Amino acid sequence: MQQGWCVWITGLPGSGKSVVSEALIKLLSDKGVNAQLLSSDALRKILTPRPTYSLEERDIVYATLVYIAELLTNNGVNVVIDATGNLRRYRDAARSKIAKFMEVYLFCPLEVCMEREAGRAETHGAPRRIYEKALEGKAPTVPGVGQPYEPPINPELIVDTMIVKPEHAAKKILEAMARKRFLKL
Repeated sequence: MQQGWCVWITGLPGSGKSVVSEALIKLLSDKGVNAQLLSSDALRKILTPRPTYSLEERDIVYATLVYIAELLTNNGVNVVIDATGNLRRYRDAARSKIAKFMEVYLFCPLEVCMEREAGRAETHGAPRRIYEKALEGKAPTVPGVGQPYEPPINPELIVDTMIVKPEHAAKKILEAMARKRFLKL
C-alpha cells in the first residue's frame, strides 16, 4: 500500500484556511485525487462540545488531529488539515510522525483577519466573532490576540491571502505538492 500524504494549512483565524482547504479538496477531486479534509473546528465539536480553548484542550485537540492524520496516511489516505495549530510544536509533531508532510502558511495581517472574521457570514464551523470577543476580554485565548500564533519557520509554501484568491492559493498548493512528488499534474 502506498503511503498517503498530509498537507497542513495553517494561519491565523480569518486567514482563509477553511476556504483554501475546501478549494484544494475540490481541485484534487477534479483531478481524480481523493483526500480527506480534517478540520480542527469539526473535531473540536466532538472532543470538547463546550470548548474553553485552554492550552490543555488545544493539546488534546491537536494531538488527536495528528493521530488521525497519521493513521489515515499510514493506510494510504491523503489528508488536508484545516487548523490554526497556533503553536509550532503541534505542526512539528505532525511533521515528525507523517512521512509525506507539507506545511502551508496562509499569511494575512492580524488586522485583515479581524476585518474578515467580523464580516463573514459563513464561519465553516469556527466560533463567531472571536476577535471581537477577544478584544472585549470575553475570549482571552484567541491566537494572535490573547495567545501566541507561532508562524512556521520553514513551511513548504507561504501564500499571502491578502493578494492571492482561494482558488489560486489551492493551485499554488497543488503545484508545491507536485514539486514534492506527492502527486503528478
